[in-house]
Amino acid sequence: MNPVYHFQTVKHVVHGANSLDQLPEKLALLDRPVRRIAFITQPVMEENGVAARVVAALEAKDIEVLIVRDVQPEPTIENVETVFRGQIEPFAPDAVLSVGGGSVLDAAKLFAVRLTNAQPLREWLGIDLIKTPGVPLVLVPTTAGTGSEVTPNAIVTLPDEALKVGIVSRHLLPQLVILDATLTLDLPKPITAATGMDAFIHALESYISTKANPISDMFAMESMRLIGANLLEAYENGHSLKAREAMLLGSMYGGLALTAAGTAAVHALAYPLGGMFNITHGVANSMLLPHVMAFNLDATVGRLATVAHALGIAQHDDSDQAAADKFLERLREWTAALAIPQDLRQFGVSETHLDALAVAAAKVKRLLGNNPKALSLDDIKAIYSRLLP
Repeated sequence: MNPVYHFQTVKHVVHGANSLDQLPEKLALLDRPVRRIAFITQPVMEENGVAARVVAALEAKDIEVLIVRDVQPEPTIENVETVFRGQIEPFAPDAVLSVGGGSVLDAAKLFAVRLTNAQPLREWLGIDLIKTPGVPLVLVPTTAGTGSEVTPNAIVTLPDEALKVGIVSRHLLPQLVILDATLTLDLPKPITAATGMDAFIHALESYISTKANPISDMFAMESMRLIGANLLEAYENGHSLKAREAMLLGSMYGGLALTAAGTAAVHALAYPLGGMFNITHGVANSMLLPHVMAFNLDATVGRLATVAHALGIAQHDDSDQAAADKFLERLREWTAALAIPQDLRQFGVSETHLDALAVAAAKVKRLLGNNPKALSLDDIKAIYSRLLP
């Protein structure tokens, strides 16, 4: 008997250069009129004039705007709760808008549902624990990385446990997503590298996940094809709109893939690096990728060979093993070309931390269960050790 797959995603996606300019008109797609909107953004969006442009366009339509700029990078659960109680809740917006990277998009998701649910955020850690839909949510990503704009996930940091954890609920899906690649032009090279690799990892892990299915495979393969063909160009030529649009679409497809199948051990091992050492999500994932994929190789040869052929890395007459080996070599080449760090010592990690890191990673059972190969504590420590040369 064939398995039954359930897939759900956002209601509306608007894509194209300068599509952010259509925001005021596209608010008509939401399921209620909007007179007050909480605008969650980052300082860089104010520095480059994007925030002012958004506010002016909304105020021209007589929409009152509250700018919220206090969400931390890699926000803690306390930061999200504090900003909500101090700013969002008193303002009582009809909708929540976020323009920015994954951290502010995730926070915006939580603000939208927190307005209609009395439970504190800690009661939502896990899967499907949010009871009521939130107010309408509009997400506009400014990096081609997390795919957060189309996922039912929000990641928060728990400092007391030195860990990042996920809140997963269909109620976190936005009603409207705007993909405007002009917002990603000229992103700094390190951000382009880490977020681009992160997006590729979402697709790749979804493709080898134990929960992989025809829906996730479709999105994952197109994501990897787009990112694989455009990542280095976006990195070297940050003003290439063609490359940036391909990366933004690839990132969204990666988000759709992980929604359908879930990420795996790369993400599980990355969470403690973020929680304990404040290594950003994209950098932690990118550092771990070649080493986790090498560990998984014997369980994923056929699938990695398929990816290698799809990306034009393998020759027609290569064996699956040869094609998979070429794919792993390409990952190592990207790591070098994109200047991805390969030494955890520069972040303060040493051999004395390996036991704690491994124990923390082993707690991320939701993601480790998706990995095609089981990892023992010793396996996890050995992977971390490869980043302590």
